[in-house]
Amino acid sequence: MDKKLLSILVCPVTKAPLEYDRDNQELVCRASGLAYPIRDGIPVMLESEARTLSSDEKLK
Repeated sequence: MDKKLLSILVCPVTKAPLEYDRDNQELVCRASGLAYPIRDGIPVMLESEARTLSSDEKLK
């Protein structure tokens, strides 16, 4: 994930910053509790495509 792109992307729900999860290829928003997938190097920033974080993941 390009660091410059990551620095300008925000969660479409909360407008909070995102964290890159390299292992799961996702952009994680702790504020909304959502993880947005990265497919073929492209972040899919749609709430309908996001995965809800588990309780443990929210605390990390």
